[in-house]
Amino acid sequence: MFSKRLKEILSESEEAKRIRASSADWVFINSQPPRIREALKYYIETGDIRRSCTLAGKSIEEFRELLRKARIPVVV
Repeated sequence: MFSKRLKEILSESEEAKRIRASSADWVFINSQPPRIREALKYYIETGDIRRSCTLAGKSIEEFRELLRKARIPVVV
């Protein structure tokens, strides 16, 4: 039972990552300064908004605005 649930969680996590990556505006992301660019990529990979904000040096509100501009959906 535990193994089945773990597989479901991992599958959902991979699906969310795929959605974020396929929806993203990579031209916008790659045009950003290195710190912002890497924070956006980290968010796409992990979905961890708090750590991504820290990496970018932005507040959550500022980072969410970057996500909107980069067309990266918030997938839960």
